[in-house]
Amino acid sequence: MNILRSIVYGLWRGLDVLRKFLSLIVLLVLCEHGLEQSNVFVLSRAHERYYGEDLREPAGASLVQPLNRGTGIGMMLALNHILERDPQAVVGFFPCDHYYSNEDSFRLTIRAAAVCAVQRPASIILVGAEAEYAEVEYGWIEPDAVVLDTDVGPLFQVHRFWEKPPLHQARALMRRGCFWNTFVTFGLAATFLEILCGRVPEAVISVAKAVTDVALETSYPLLPTVDFSRDVLAHETRRLLVLRDRKSGWADLGSPDRVLETLARHAIQPEWGL
Repeated sequence: MNILRSIVYGLWRGLDVLRKFLSLIVLLVLCEHGLEQSNVFVLSRAHERYYGEDLREPAGASLVQPLNRGTGIGMMLALNHILERDPQAVVGFFPCDHYYSNEDSFRLTIRAAAVCAVQRPASIILVGAEAEYAEVEYGWIEPDAVVLDTDVGPLFQVHRFWEKPPLHQARALMRRGCFWNTFVTFGLAATFLEILCGRVPEAVISVAKAVTDVALETSYPLLPTVDFSRDVLAHETRRLLVLRDRKSGWADLGSPDRVLETLARHAIQPEWGL
């Protein structure tokens, strides 16, 4: 295991494959005319050698960012692309570095989240995983009153959003039955853009202008870094609802230790293992 740990840490230092080869994946779930699904991949040019072969013939649009300016900027780029084609679109955002041991359960959860987004068009629907320990590298969601019953469980109001709390606070959140934030989010594309405009209006305008002028190359170095969780969600709890994911076995593969723990827990033998 020590040798395997060294291999995994080497991948993180040298290649950074699992964390960074995609900034995030956007799934366009519902279109104006019903349940039509298409994909939008938001990528970083610096990681092209990792995704180039896999996305040679992508099942959807690929938006390549000249630089990484955080999840918020990547989302703005995707939203501009989507809203130009379907102003009524419902979208779901999916980070690339997550693992689900029960994919069927996860599909049921995100289908319910998409339906909730249609029923609650002014809100953003978060998917919260049931917390198993006091993790300080995750965002946490503190649920409030139930607003709706769904096929996979209750939809809650969000009392507070906590971004990477210190250990003592994470322990308290665990005791209160709070959820881990998976960053899987659903809502109307227009609602996402409205909330972003309310928090980082200049960045939204700059990205829209860069897209219109076909000037991403010159505009991106001038953009601020926007973290959607820290800079936006944490300040907009009144617009947030959360659906608990109980059974998908969600894990964030954002660190070597989590990769090793996930491999061991599910008895997975990677192709590069011993």
